Amino acid sequence: MTGLRWFIGVALAAAAMAQPKPQYEIYAIRYATIPDFAVNQLVAGAEAGRKLDIAMMVWLVKGNGRNILVDSGFYREQFFKQWHVTDFVKPSDAVKRAGVQPEDITDVIITHMHWDHADGMDLFPKAKIWLQKDELEYYAGEAWQSRRTHGGIDPDDVIAAVKLNMQGRVGLVNGDAQEILPGVTCYTGGKHTYASQFVAVNTAVGAVVLASDNMYLYENLEKHIAIAATLDADSNLRAQDRMKQLAASPQFIIPGHDPAVMTKFPHSDAWVAKIQ
Repeated sequence: MTGLRWFIGVALAAAAMAQPKPQYEIYAIRYATIPDFAVNQLVAGAEAGRKLDIAMMVWLVKGNGRNILVDSGFYREQFFKQWHVTDFVKPSDAVKRAGVQPEDITDVIITHMHWDHADGMDLFPKAKIWLQKDELEYYAGEAWQSRRTHGGIDPDDVIAAVKLNMQGRVGLVNGDAQEILPGVTCYTGGKHTYASQFVAVNTAVGAVVLASDNMYLYENLEKHIAIAATLDADSNLRAQDRMKQLAASPQFIIPGHDPAVMTKFPHSDAWVAKIQ
């Protein structure tokens, strides 16, 4: 009888693995612009004086009964004092441009804890928040033992993440190559933050990689140049190489702040582009 149960268990596991992965649609949603941003802060070694109006984006992944947001943007007042921001729409309102309400968002995957990617995690009242376990533990603890180890991390965002975790709304991603939802896999990225991640999503054409800040601009990938803001350039280049292996094609590796995303893919306006 024990042998029969084992055989049935193996058969069920094999059947589950054989099930086709759900296919999702992906939309880039632009919610703000930071004008005249120095490109040499995005692309290592870029010439001084070159500027770009960078896009602030989140990515909506729709399918399999879910509305998944990759990154959550920012909205708190302090960031408008620190940065010149134009074209701003609160991320919870920006998703409406893609036909969903903030309460329709089922999951929010935070690629890393920098303010412009994590600040809006508490804007989506029914969403489960997915974070790398090491990222949350580090920025809720050890990072604040030194002045040099929490650049770009806002205390309000850390407190929001801790509160959401206490409410049972945080899913901790435990390392590399974790399929957190069917057809949605998180991979550890380069050392942009302590434990940043990027996301691969199964679509009709295969995997689309949402690189977020593991690749600021298409230029990083095209020239194989690390992002400027990294703790380890080699780790960033390794992440780029891995994205090429994972994605259906290089055109489906989506950078974190390149305004060209909004014109490379079909779009009805300047704010929403359908990646796949």
